[in-house]
Amino acid sequence: MAPLPSYVSGAWHVPKDEGTPLADAVTGEEIGRLSASGVDRAAALAHGRRVGGPALRELTFHQRAALLKALALHLREHRDELYALSARTGATLADSRIDVDGGIGVLLSYASKGRRELPNDTILIDGDVEPLSKGGTFAGRHVCVPRQGVAVQINAFNFPMWGPLEKLAPAFLAGMPSLIKPAGQTAYLTARMVELIVASGILPEGTLQLLCGGAGDLLDHLTEQDVVAFTGSAATARTLRTHPVVVGRSVRFNAEADSLNCSILGPDARPGTAEFDLFVKQLVTEMTVKAGQKCTAIRRALVPAGLLDEVAQAAGERLARVTVGNPANPDVRMGALAGLEQREEVRRGLKALLDAGRIVFGDPTAVTVVDADPERGAFMSPILLRADDTGRAEPHEVEAFGPVSTLLPYSSAEEAVALAARGQGSLVGSVVTADPGFARRVVLGAAPWHGRLLVLNEEDAKESTGHGSPLPALVHGGPGRAGGGEEMGGIRGVMHHMQRTAVQAGPAMLTAITGRWTPGAPHTRTDVHPFRKHLEELRVGDTVVAGPRAVTLDDIEHFADFTGDTFYAHMDEEAARTNPFFGGRVAHGYLVVSFAAGLFVSPEPGPVLANYGLENLRFLAPTFPGDELTVTLTAKQITPRENAEYGEVRWDTEVTRQDGETVARYDVLTLVAKLPAGE
Repeated sequence: MAPLPSYVSGAWHVPKDEGTPLADAVTGEEIGRLSASGVDRAAALAHGRRVGGPALRELTFHQRAALLKALALHLREHRDELYALSARTGATLADSRIDVDGGIGVLLSYASKGRRELPNDTILIDGDVEPLSKGGTFAGRHVCVPRQGVAVQINAFNFPMWGPLEKLAPAFLAGMPSLIKPAGQTAYLTARMVELIVASGILPEGTLQLLCGGAGDLLDHLTEQDVVAFTGSAATARTLRTHPVVVGRSVRFNAEADSLNCSILGPDARPGTAEFDLFVKQLVTEMTVKAGQKCTAIRRALVPAGLLDEVAQAAGERLARVTVGNPANPDVRMGALAGLEQREEVRRGLKALLDAGRIVFGDPTAVTVVDADPERGAFMSPILLRADDTGRAEPHEVEAFGPVSTLLPYSSAEEAVALAARGQGSLVGSVVTADPGFARRVVLGAAPWHGRLLVLNEEDAKESTGHGSPLPALVHGGPGRAGGGEEMGGIRGVMHHMQRTAVQAGPAMLTAITGRWTPGAPHTRTDVHPFRKHLEELRVGDTVVAGPRAVTLDDIEHFADFTGDTFYAHMDEEAARTNPFFGGRVAHGYLVVSFAAGLFVSPEPGPVLANYGLENLRFLAPTFPGDELTVTLTAKQITPRENAEYGEVRWDTEVTRQDGETVARYDVLTLVAKLPAGE
């Protein structure tokens, strides 16, 4: 059997040596071999920088997002094949859906965010313009551009599809190519996924490479433009983080490490309450999904001291109903660990934990399995321990990376927070309670030690994704032992792969560099009203100045009568005179905005299709009866939409009084048609 191929430098590479065998986690049969012999890792990185990077950077965020969506839909067509291969890792169908569908879901989520939250451009603006001078001729702005290196992934064995895809999606959207190095035990599933991607031709060449086998000298060839994303043990993360090249060249490094995550049962959640049942159900789920091989699994279950017996009994009864065996059997609830070596590692961790506690459910040496051989397959019983002495170090320092969890008592919210912190940093914690006060004390106390916190109760249980489910829109990572990094988090994950640079210049130059009109830059006024121009005809800086329009007392009273807004500052002169902000009756802010719209609009049918919102609206000075208003509307940002007959235009809107004072400032968002085909 030939070793798994690597895809590097634009070609499939099959090692010529025999490699090391990879075993089916369920049957123990050889499923493949693993070797990276002959792979030129330096050349692979150079190929990503030279070929993949430029190809990606030519595309806009919207174009990259479209490719991610196409890739997700392509992989979805091959789910059954991927499920079948996933079963050989020991995963049940439910486990496989978390891995396979979860990975596809991340692609779709980032595709959607790329279209909705990012411009159809190649640079990302971070924050507002920062004025740097009194006269307005010197300003600054932060711009984010793709780093010109490779996003190197070093992934764990437990999620061979979700792991690579949750790293690929934000890197690709940012404009960085990826090189995936999967963990050996389950590399065959990652390799098949990459084969499907490469065969599809969806992604530009060089934007995705695969290294099956050892990392070798891969890190030796990194540069300051590369990014390393690691998932695995805290010990390995420390080794990689201190690699001489990583340190010497300040390579951006992100680690997501296994941690001693906890779940805390609130003192209000007594037997018979919905929260008690939710806690027990969640604990058992996190112990048995993926056979407990999740970096987010519950390792420490913190329970009010008086409820330890009840929780142990309820969890034991539920665990007794968990069938272990061949994941292909629909009656099986928990499959195998990734391999026999992994099972032995879990048993070693369990032995250390037993120095501080006792088993209340399970047998570490024997398990009844369905449709499988318990010796040839990497099967293990779920193990629930109880450690009454919370002062012992083992439950807070030793992780058995399998279906193992420990019950620990606490006496107060403060003690629960202190015990949570003894994990020295976790990816996730959960609080199961219906008591808002208890939830607030625990969340605020435990937050410095956690990357994510779930508050679970009857209110959110039906729609909650659960303790152990990282979500693309939220950060995944944690402080301390959890690696000190963050993955995903929506656009935060994209920006991790970009360089944020502060650009200082005059307003006109900032406008030219960023493609966004900057206050103080020149306005362009032509004979053609900007609303009469199609998207391609508009230019940043196109402006219409309209007015003045006088605001009368009759206008204010009519608006109040028409809208029902009879707030005293608009209708009661005596009361308004005592208001320190006004000193007399003033026009409604929304009357000012309405008059501004009436001034700048070009009412006839034309390219402007719709006004779909205002943003950043601020009323900066009052408008009094007798004031005259002028509005200046300037095209601030023009965003074409891919595969659509229109785009978005953001207009800077400034409303001023006759004395030059700005009374309101905001952005108007419109949809503007593109030129008809052929024009």
